[in-house]
Amino acid sequence: MVMIDTAKAAQRRALRFDSIDDVFADIDRIVAADQRGTLRCTGNWTAGQTMGHVAAWINYAYDGFPMKPPPWFVRVILRLLKKRYLRNGMPAGVKIPKVEGGTFGTEPLSTADGAARLRKALDRLRSSEPAKHDSPAWGPMPDEERIAINLRHAELHLSFLHP
Repeated sequence: MVMIDTAKAAQRRALRFDSIDDVFADIDRIVAADQRGTLRCTGNWTAGQTMGHVAAWINYAYDGFPMKPPPWFVRVILRLLKKRYLRNGMPAGVKIPKVEGGTFGTEPLSTADGAARLRKALDRLRSSEPAKHDSPAWGPMPDEERIAINLRHAELHLSFLHP
């Protein structure tokens, strides 16, 4: 498989999720397209990997993050960018240094399994279960921001899936 530079990928859907229910609706469209055989992926991951990745990052706030916080100066920069990410979305092509593949939670999954994981994680996100772990990048976040940052993360990755 030829890896593409996702920072420069032109074929992405414009997505804006205003609620967790918006993500659920998009998952339904993706799964239906996969079942019809019409789903097109323009990134480096399958639909299952993509949805599993988004689910993993939602769950890290509850179960623990797989990495230590970045150096202090990186955290300062990221905290300065947080409001922009919350407002405008996250940039594509960002990689975590010294992590194989540039991120976590990308194991191969079928579309159905990835969708099931993401639905379960989204249910957890909108439940009253409190997050137990602060973001390694942004530190403690109120629930509204934590939900919003996960919506922006879902927009980024699901934009590479074309139902």
